[in-house]
Amino acid sequence: MDLRKLKTLIDLVSDSNVSELEITEAEGKVRIVKSMGVAAPVMVQQAPLAAAPAPVAVAAAPAAEAPAAPAAPAGHAVKSPMVGTFYRSSSPGAAPFVQIGSVVKEGDTLCIIEAMKILNEIESDKSGTVTQILCENGQATEYGQPLFIVE
Repeated sequence: MDLRKLKTLIDLVSDSNVSELEITEAEGKVRIVKSMGVAAPVMVQQAPLAAAPAPVAVAAAPAAEAPAAPAAPAGHAVKSPMVGTFYRSSSPGAAPFVQIGSVVKEGDTLCIIEAMKILNEIESDKSGTVTQILCENGQATEYGQPLFIVE
């Protein structure tokens, strides 16, 4: 599309009640949008004249340069069954339900997750020793997020 034709289209849109105009021709595509009473071209695309060559594959960088992924904690991860706020104890002044090194049985309460003003006790789904606590008190949790590691 030549510049004179584009200028004519811009003037026509400016002088009319049309707020947007899009035209597609063999040479390309233009979209004119009127804002604050002035029309201006927003996007101009040229149609390809010939098929584009296939992209050339670039050799992959050596694996040594890639950042190492954090190692997954060893042991059984107790995961959050819901989105909410993680609390280690039943009230702000109370002792935490478990500490690192605490021995727990299946069904013991590990923490509380508050969701929609409801306090939900999260129980251990495995007997063992708590080796890691992966959340901070008052931290927001996501569904499926690991909370504790029990071995």
